Formats: sequence, structure tokens, C-alpha cells
Amino acid sequence: MPIPKQRDEDPSRPASQVENGPAALVDERPVEAHVFSSSAVLPVIEVAVLEGLAAARVDLVFVDVCLYMPDQERANLPRAMSEVVDAVVLLSGGLDSATVLALARAEGRRCHALSFRYGQRHAVELEAASRIAAALGVASHHTISIDLRAIGGSALTADIAVPKGRSEADMGQGIPVTYVPARNTLFVAYALAVAEVTGSREIFLGINALDYSGYPDCRPEWLNAMQEVARLGTRAGTEGKGVLLRAPLVTMSKADIVKRGLELGVDFSLTHSCYDPADDGGACAVCDSCLLRRRGFEGAGVPDPTRYAVSP
Repeated sequence: MPIPKQRDEDPSRPASQVENGPAALVDERPVEAHVFSSSAVLPVIEVAVLEGLAAARVDLVFVDVCLYMPDQERANLPRAMSEVVDAVVLLSGGLDSATVLALARAEGRRCHALSFRYGQRHAVELEAASRIAAALGVASHHTISIDLRAIGGSALTADIAVPKGRSEADMGQGIPVTYVPARNTLFVAYALAVAEVTGSREIFLGINALDYSGYPDCRPEWLNAMQEVARLGTRAGTEGKGVLLRAPLVTMSKADIVKRGLELGVDFSLTHSCYDPADDGGACAVCDSCLLRRRGFEGAGVPDPTRYAVSP
């Protein structure tokens, strides 16, 4: 199946005028790091994916990215869909990370799930992570302990009340107290170490810049900065075999994430999102995470399988 033309025949034409290229990937300088999402590459692959095959979509994403990456980085991308590529997947036990793991598995990745016991208020999400890893099939699942309660500063790691019953307008204002200082930065640092040991070429994250509750470490700008850290701060990166950070959900709404997860066969009843569950693990229904999750199922037009401690 033909690939849409990406570059103009005139070599003097600036890259910013490339026809049919996705705006997110076009620049007048070599691009070394990108946020990958279906919406970012859809203009290029729309013509090619005539049969709606996910495998074709993934292959074309790599082909498209290659056109804008330096030769050294391009040489390290998977050369064929038949090649088995190892990937580290950050797995919290929530809705987003379960969908990301399912996406990675659908792309044929051999996945090494990575979860963290970081001093959070409960262990329910770690139990969910174990269920998801078993259900979707991973090559390995590591849970690393980090004591962020020693630092505190968050409603998730200190004796600070979790906000409840906030409106969408309130959730859109500022950085909430449930933000854990530098948590995702720490998680990616550990993931880079695991990637080097396992020979993984990619790290999948479930961050989202739309329904992200104001967290600064869920934005594309942060991801691009961490990609540069991966390039400069690891042995693999300095040897030209850097790990690619991928955030396929970064521009998707919660409803779209739910829909995509269902298409991939994710059983969302296995997942857990609540910040402050009851002793029996039931979700509180009124913290920011519960509200965003419920809104996602409502927007997708499907039943919410969450077990709530009280009726929402």
C-alpha cells in the first residue's frame, strides 16, 4: 500500500512547508523527540489505513517519524513489524496505564511492566496493577519501592486531606494538592534504568494533557525534556541507542481513552483510579480522579464498571 508523499521534490523548500505532513512532527530543524499520539499522525496515515488495521497504523507511524529524525536515531527504530521490541510500560493500576499497556501489546511489544510503591495512601492500585499485568500478558512486572512520604508535600504522601466534590472549573485551576512533587520524573528515571538492563527500546507512559488535573509532569513539554534526559543521561543514549519515550494518550480525552481501551479488550473493572478508597477498596466517587474517570465512561456512552464505596 503506497505511503503518502512527505517531502517536496525541491530540496530548497523549508520543512515547514512539507505537504501532507503532521504539524506536530514538522520543523525546520532535525527532530530528536516527539510526543506520539493517534491524533498527531492521523493526517498522514488516514489515506493508508483503508482497512482500519492497527498494525498498519503503527508501522506508518514509525515510517513517518523516520522522515524527520536524525540518521543515528532513525537507525535505532524497529525496522520491521516482525521484529520483537522490548518496552517498559509504567503501570499504576489505573485506567490510562492499562490502556497504554494494551496499546503496547497490540503493537507486538514484549512488555516489562513497572509499578511503584512510593508511599501512596493505599495499596489498592498496586493490586490492580498486578491484575492488569496478568490479564494483558507481560514479560515481567517489577514493583519498586520509593519512600516519598519522607518528602511529603502531597495529599497522596502526607497527612493532607484529599479534595472532594470539586467542579470541573475548580479542577482546572492551578496545581492540586494531589500532585506528588517530581513523581513522574522519578518514575521515568527508574524506567530508563530498567530499559537499559532489559534492552528495551521504548518506554510507554499513560500521561494525558487534557484530563490531567493540572499536573505539570503530564504535559508534552515535560515529556520532550525527559526525552532529552534519556538521550544525554544514559549509556544507551550516548551510544546512539537511546530509549524512545512514548505517550500515546497525551492528546486524548478520557472518553476517547475509554473507547480505545475497550477496542483493545481492556477490562476496566480490573483497574483502580481513586485517590482515597474505603478500607475494602471501594472508590470514594468524589475525588478528582473518580470524577474524571466517571466522566470518561459517561462521555464514551458505556457503563462504568467501577466499584464505589458509596453511590456516585
